[in-house]
Amino acid sequence: MKILMIASEAYPFAKSGGLADVVSALSINLAKLGHDVKVILPRYYSIDTEKLDSFEKPMCIHMDYGEEWVKIYHTNLPDSDVPIYFIDHQQLYGRDGLYGSTPTDEFPDNSLRFSLLSKGAIEFCKHTGWTPDIMHSHDWQSALVPALLYNQDVDPEFYSTASVLTIHNLGYQGWFSFEDINFTSLDKATNSHNDGIFNFLRIGINKADVITTVSPTYAKEILTDQYGHNLNGALTRRSSDLFGILNGCDYTTWDPETDKTIAPLNYSVADLTNKKELKKKLQEQTGLVIDASIPLFGMVTRLVDQKGIGALFGPSHGCMHRLCSELKIQVVVLGTGEQWCEEELRTLEGSLENMVFLNKFSNDLSHLVESASDFFLMPSMYEPCGLNQIYSLKYGTLPIVRNTGGLADTVECYNEDQGTGTGFIFNDLTPDAIYNTVAWATWTWYNKRVDILNMQQKAMKNDFSWDKSSKKYEEIYQWALDRKNNRYPRSW
Repeated sequence: MKILMIASEAYPFAKSGGLADVVSALSINLAKLGHDVKVILPRYYSIDTEKLDSFEKPMCIHMDYGEEWVKIYHTNLPDSDVPIYFIDHQQLYGRDGLYGSTPTDEFPDNSLRFSLLSKGAIEFCKHTGWTPDIMHSHDWQSALVPALLYNQDVDPEFYSTASVLTIHNLGYQGWFSFEDINFTSLDKATNSHNDGIFNFLRIGINKADVITTVSPTYAKEILTDQYGHNLNGALTRRSSDLFGILNGCDYTTWDPETDKTIAPLNYSVADLTNKKELKKKLQEQTGLVIDASIPLFGMVTRLVDQKGIGALFGPSHGCMHRLCSELKIQVVVLGTGEQWCEEELRTLEGSLENMVFLNKFSNDLSHLVESASDFFLMPSMYEPCGLNQIYSLKYGTLPIVRNTGGLADTVECYNEDQGTGTGFIFNDLTPDAIYNTVAWATWTWYNKRVDILNMQQKAMKNDFSWDKSSKKYEEIYQWALDRKNNRYPRSW
């Protein structure tokens, strides 16, 4: 099959979260199955054109208000033959930030920026004479593609092209004012919301041939009022076309045996000696007391509400101060996000000797925290799939997670009677629930070290590779093609 991935991020070129990892890893693994896969995304300011090739001729994207001429750059995804293409529009993409100037704000022209991406993806196929069997959109930023393909005036060459929309996080939908629909070429009457706004993701949900999301549990959760973010009605109407496929883990990047960022202190399930050395290294770098006997809890996260930051760090009610004051533990938090949370974490760091806040995003540091920690904190309000808990399992760093979404699908709760499990799970997102679970893990660390070792070894043997997930996507693509061709049978 010919497959075009349309996304706003792809590792290592543009990344704000797990979306980038998924797009690149899925593309590479589908190519390994024999498919012709291409990826297209914006050429952001941070992407160095000196390291890219370019098309000789510019490409014209026809917008409702006129023509936009763009340059197309290209290269391959690292360590693969999968080509990735970049739409270069200096005015729209030539700025710092993917979606806003900071991780918590948004550019006012995002509706135009990502309308151009969706239209540009279709125009790219015409420009190159390459017609995909599947156009796979990822999240709201490319969710207009299914609607553009659905339009009856689309070129006949796309009549047999099926659209797949993957929802990586339903909490981000692309809400814009009614006037902005003029950028999209879509019908105003059928695509606007009743309160005078329109929603990129809703449009994609309504028009995609197949909808997927990133874990089986999350696929069920988003049909409910609690997790549906006001789109559960639209999703329920499409529930027969909705599938949950667990994200895979790119073990070429996340494997303690081969991880270049922690070399030469690599380790394996057969020998965890260097994990202790990495813990010592992190303690030294962060100024924590160097003591292998104290359990180290790590956290790598965007500091946003979804990640449970209120219950953990909220001023006057979050449990972090109590955890560090009452339990003999150490905590390292790596991340950026909401200003109030960053300020509170700096305050906590100043008042606690056993807690460190690293206010940055760093790929190397994220690998160090994952590998050096004994436990990994992930108390999410909701978690479509989650990748950090999967990374943690591979590194023998036991996850402490809330029972939701992909966390529920990947972590097995510790059974004290049997001494088995791969982590610790709680249900309610409250300070007390988090405190009690961390206290439980801490007690187990000090009193049942054999169980801890057994859990680490079991966790590291788990297999959440892309081999399984990519084959499931392959099945979904074929189902989407069959469905599409039945709806629009060729008449020539």
